[in-house]
Amino acid sequence: MAAKDLLRKPIATTIKLIVPAGAAKPAPPVGPALGQARLNLMAFCKDFNARTQKFKADTPMSVKITAYKDSTFEFTVKSPAVSWYLKKAAGVDSASGRAGHVVVSSVTVKHVYEIAKVKKNDPGCSHLSIESICKSIVGTANSMGIKVVNHLD
Repeated sequence: MAAKDLLRKPIATTIKLIVPAGAAKPAPPVGPALGQARLNLMAFCKDFNARTQKFKADTPMSVKITAYKDSTFEFTVKSPAVSWYLKKAAGVDSASGRAGHVVVSSVTVKHVYEIAKVKKNDPGCSHLSIESICKSIVGTANSMGIKVVNHLD
């Protein structure tokens, strides 16, 4: 290993964005955020779009960009939020305004398991068991007014 690999680059800033899959453009919100950190917009857009092409267009992807002081950067892409998956599975546009009192829709245990399998691949979730991710998803569903059932009627 070279000596330069052992030294850590000084970090200038960390940027968190939500960008539609395969649709990163130098326009807002990406352009201004990366421009302030003096990062190469086109390199980010090209790399991000290549990494997210397997997802359906307009899927909101969470991206964390680490900008270094030498104007280089690296980024990690997470899958969409659990709430987005739950709304898609339940077929609703928004969560209940009175969760715990008003149920807006329901999802099956199989939906929860499929969402957990996707979230297991996210950085930071790989060490968690599928069971614990499922429990977290059920909690999110309850807080959104979405009921988890064994079978849809």
